[in-house]
Amino acid sequence: MDWAANFLLVIYAASATLLMVYGLNCYVLIFLFHRKRKSAERQRRQLAECFPHPLLRSDLPVVTTQIPMFNEVNVARRVMLAASRMRYPAGKHEIQILDDSTDETRDTIDRTAEQLRQAGVDITVIRRSDRTGFKAGALNNGLNQARGELIAIFDADFVPPEDYLLRTVPCFLADAGIGLVQARWGHLNRYPSVLTRAQSIGIDGHFMIEQAARTWNHLYMNLNGTAGIWRRAAIEAGGGWHWDTLTEDMDLSYRVQLAGWGTEFLPDLVVPAEIPEDIRAFKGQQFRWAKGSIQTAKKLLPQILKAPIPVFQKIQAVFHMTHYLVHPLILVSGLLALPVLLWVDLSFSR
Repeated sequence: MDWAANFLLVIYAASATLLMVYGLNCYVLIFLFHRKRKSAERQRRQLAECFPHPLLRSDLPVVTTQIPMFNEVNVARRVMLAASRMRYPAGKHEIQILDDSTDETRDTIDRTAEQLRQAGVDITVIRRSDRTGFKAGALNNGLNQARGELIAIFDADFVPPEDYLLRTVPCFLADAGIGLVQARWGHLNRYPSVLTRAQSIGIDGHFMIEQAARTWNHLYMNLNGTAGIWRRAAIEAGGGWHWDTLTEDMDLSYRVQLAGWGTEFLPDLVVPAEIPEDIRAFKGQQFRWAKGSIQTAKKLLPQILKAPIPVFQKIQAVFHMTHYLVHPLILVSGLLALPVLLWVDLSFSR
């Protein structure tokens, strides 16, 4: 049975080697982050100096804020009020509530929307007869009715700050090649449990190191599903929202960048949100992210590998889109560690 033992040893060595490579790439991203941090800070200061009073400008584009919802009665009113408080010139900001709800969330949305309309807020509730495409389908449907040149997106459990538009829109004015600007996620419920604290640490690392390192070094970055703002022309150039993967945000982000559009990440702009507080919700979230990332990798990696872009950019795209392979690799390594050690010990004792 030496052939079987040798086979297990090869599988174990391969999984351990791949884990090491993924781990070493984390240090590569840390290096890239520190290499560009000061220059990125300098560029953000220069941008602020170029646009000291955005509200006084006459060339600000129309912005459409989209808020997709599905049965989220506990947070619906909060996000609607927060979106309505974002400062922007009158007549240049519209809010779309993309409501696919089937419960009492509909009543909450309708009451809040009517109150805001009476207060002068340009807000529309858009409903569909079916949930084709789920979130991606709702975003596409809303885009067909939007009048904005820029499209901001917030999930229902996020609370955009009042200055969100005033800090993101100048990025598009300063660079006509920017297609996406992503803000950093904050945490409304960081401290209730060990689970929420662990999640917040992981999310903070992802944004501050990974997203920053990627965009500052001209690597492919993705919208994180929410707290981002798109140039409408970039969405259209990328082919619009698709719903053949569970991570429609990553899918569109890569297609947009393959079409030649750039991205920007603003680490100082924080949009707080709620993170899952129980293990079931956390597992569901991680399942969607893991499956969606692999689906997107299968869909787009062939195009990326064929694209006329630098090799290092391709390598980092592979790491980015396949990073959830780390979990099965850990499982394989854990299951094979003891058999491999016993076989090696037995071989040396002969």
